[in-house]
Amino acid sequence: MNKKYVLFMFVCLLIVLAACGDQSKEDVIDSLEKKAENMNGYKAQAKMNLKTGEEVQSYQINVWHKKKDLYRVHLENPDDEKSSQIILRNSDGVFVLTPALGKSFKFQSDWPHNSSQPYLYTSLIKDLLEDSELTFNTTDSHYMFKAKTNYQSNKNLPYQEIYFDKKTLKPKMVKVFDKDYNPLVEVSFTEFDFDPEFSEEDFDTEKNLTSSAISLPAMASEEDTPFTVYYPMYKPEGTELEDQKEVSFDGGKRAILTFSGNKTFTLIEEKYTEVPTSLTVPVSVEGEPVNLGFTMGALTDNSLEWTYNGMRFYLASEELTREEMIEVARSVQGTAVK
Repeated sequence: MNKKYVLFMFVCLLIVLAACGDQSKEDVIDSLEKKAENMNGYKAQAKMNLKTGEEVQSYQINVWHKKKDLYRVHLENPDDEKSSQIILRNSDGVFVLTPALGKSFKFQSDWPHNSSQPYLYTSLIKDLLEDSELTFNTTDSHYMFKAKTNYQSNKNLPYQEIYFDKKTLKPKMVKVFDKDYNPLVEVSFTEFDFDPEFSEEDFDTEKNLTSSAISLPAMASEEDTPFTVYYPMYKPEGTELEDQKEVSFDGGKRAILTFSGNKTFTLIEEKYTEVPTSLTVPVSVEGEPVNLGFTMGALTDNSLEWTYNGMRFYLASEELTREEMIEVARSVQGTAVK
């Protein structure tokens, strides 16, 4: 009888010890919040896979963050160096830089605090803190959260799964899902370092625009490349292409596509053989930087501008909603017809 009692007590002790070793959801969130508050910054490298239709596009992301509000996010497509972009936040404002065109958009924006950002540590933790219905699970090496997203300009990606390393609290993976819980975005962190050293020039706008352009192919090499017109695969129901014009101008070619029907819009596409001086001057935008997946764009109530594959795209409409403009822009990428 004594042996059975001792065995019973031993089993109970093991259960208690095991329970003590598992942190609760609240414990982990509290630890993550303190980690974000106490750190001075971080550097991270990640790979982002974006599913567009049946294709998967891959991008390299290099993130620098220094407290309190300095950010540098370098987005690079390994298959298209000319589409490389830098999102920069410093004391002068928020910028989207396209070194291949020497182009700079300047925003009076609260980025990155006004929307979910799957590759920014503090944004992930902010999403956890703001979701009262998030769920929590653990594996042998990770904490995993299922939480709502907060994409202001895209309500079609409402859910996400976020994985943190148990020992270091570093982010390991983020998956973003559509309304049917199909994974459309996946960010895998390959390196992450807390409290690195930064120089004063690391977040300087001009320095980032010029230094990043040094390793890019010269625009002059585009002169012999055929001009390709891109057509959107998505159009609002009852809207069709009505007119298309192609013109040449000093330093490049331009296509003007006019769509009419239930919701009219115009899509302008430009390809430069040399960078005009006007593009190198920062353009102030009364809007927000928006992530199109394959590139960053400048979004206002009536327009959306972005660059891709060495080309400039400008979408304008008085009738499309912001979400519809984003949907049209995303469908243009990767859909080329001569």
